[in-house]
Amino acid sequence: MARRTDAEIRQTLGMHFEVEHEFPGSRAQVAEVLCDPAFQTQLDLPDLSKPEVVASSSEGTTRLLRLRYAYVGQVDGLARKIVGERKLTWIQELRLDTESYTGTLSFSAEEDPGRVNGVAEVAIVAVDGDAASRRRIAGDLHIRIPLVGGTAERKVVPGLVRRLDVEAAALSKELAARA
Repeated sequence: MARRTDAEIRQTLGMHFEVEHEFPGSRAQVAEVLCDPAFQTQLDLPDLSKPEVVASSSEGTTRLLRLRYAYVGQVDGLARKIVGERKLTWIQELRLDTESYTGTLSFSAEEDPGRVNGVAEVAIVAVDGDAASRRRIAGDLHIRIPLVGGTAERKVVPGLVRRLDVEAAALSKELAARA
């Protein structure tokens, strides 16, 4: 009988998530707001602190926005056993090419990024000749904790998707206000 390595035991398949949102603005307008630290730092997302801007840059056509969030919601019993009384913080990074309007959204636990992380592909496509646009985010979340990782992934992803929905609603309002 073959013995599995520690890495294989800790590895989860991840929990896939996928969301699409339509916006009343061009791809360029959507990208501008998504990568705007002022917009992101005023968002009220469920169960999260307002983010701290860790990095914001533009190099050629690539925009980068890295934020630090703290979880301020109710922590369930399983999670509390794993993290104890430590503060739950993570880094979220959006890299977006403003020529192709594609990029990545990545996130990882600040304290242990190898155990809790995820990455998603982001694409903003033109709708109605670029009078409007649609953002698609598709990726996977991994919680690499023996025995409980898969359960934790299934509990975390609905909240992640809900926060993306809240961000999208705020983005639509911001686009309308800037028009």
